[in-house]
Amino acid sequence: MKSHNRSTRGFTLVEIMIVVVIIGLLAAMAIPAFQKVRSSSQDKAVTNNMRQLGAAADQYFLENGTSTVALTSLIGSAAYVKALNTVANEAYPLSFTQGNAIIVSGIAGSRTLTYLQ
Repeated sequence: MKSHNRSTRGFTLVEIMIVVVIIGLLAAMAIPAFQKVRSSSQDKAVTNNMRQLGAAADQYFLENGTSTVALTSLIGSAAYVKALNTVANEAYPLSFTQGNAIIVSGIAGSRTLTYLQ
């Protein structure tokens, strides 16, 4: 007599689907955390750029005796800031006035940051 034993070595379809659902739930919980970290790092990079531009503008005001400077006068190989790298398609002001805050808008299309000198 032959016995017909079923193999128990593989996974059933239900077990595989449960694993896929668990992985999907873990991914759904992790994605907002990654987006928050990304947003925070973008804000820090933009704040650092604003701090550098503010310091460059202050130095320009001291050296030239003016109270307003264009962004193009602050950035360049022979200027105060060698390069301004945008990180989230943000828009920096085109001119800086002594004593006024630096406002950068359009960070990742929606956020705005203000830096008080």
